[in-house]
Amino acid sequence: MDNAYIFSHVDHTLLSAAATWEGIKDLCTEAIMYKTASVCIPPHYIKKVRSAYPDLNICTVIGFPLGYHTIAAKAVEAQTAVAEGASEVDMVINIADAKNGEFDAVRTEISVLKQIIGSNILKVIIETCYLTESEKITMCKLVTEAGADYIKTSTGFGTAGATLEDVKLFKKHIGPDVKIKAAGGIRTREDMVAFIEAGCSRLGTSSAVKILTGGESAGY
Repeated sequence: MDNAYIFSHVDHTLLSAAATWEGIKDLCTEAIMYKTASVCIPPHYIKKVRSAYPDLNICTVIGFPLGYHTIAAKAVEAQTAVAEGASEVDMVINIADAKNGEFDAVRTEISVLKQIIGSNILKVIIETCYLTESEKITMCKLVTEAGADYIKTSTGFGTAGATLEDVKLFKKHIGPDVKIKAAGGIRTREDMVAFIEAGCSRLGTSSAVKILTGGESAGY
C-alpha cells in the first residue's frame, strides 16, 4: 500500500481550539500537495478556506466535540456549514441520549441533519470510548436507518480513539451503503494500513504528513 493511496483516505485535520489562520493555510497546502481526501477544519474557517482554496474538499465538525448541543443548534450549524462551502459534515451524536437508551432521539437527530445537508456527506461520530458493545451495535443500526453516509469512531477528544475491534464490529452491523471512518490515536503508518485493510474508507488524523513523510505536519 503506497503513500498516495493512504493519503487519498485521509481527512487532514486541524481542530485545535487555538488553530490559527496560518496553521489552517499550512494544512490546506499540505492537503493539496499530498492529495488528501479532505481538510477537516473548524466551522469558523469554512468560508475563508473556500475563498482561498476553491477546489479543496472541505469537511467540518458539528456539535463538536461533546455532542450535547440541541438538534436545533446542530441543524443551524450544519445548514451554515454547507452554505459556506463544506461538502462533508462530521456530527457528534448526543451521547447522553445513547447512554439513556433514548435511541429514537439519536435516530431523529441524524436524520434531520442528513435532510438538511442533502447530497453532501454526513459522517456520524458515535464516540466509541463511552459506549458498550451493545450500544455500538445499536448505533450502527441507527446510522444506517437514518441515511448517513459514514459511521465514525471518535472525535479524538474523548478518553480513547479508534480501535480495530470497533471497526470490525461496525463492518458486521452497518448497512451496505454506510462507510467507516476511524479517528483518534492513529499514530503510525502501520496503524493507517491496518485501519484501511480492516475496511475504513476514511482516516481522521492530524499527523498524516509526519507519519508518511517524516516531516512536520500543520495538523494538531
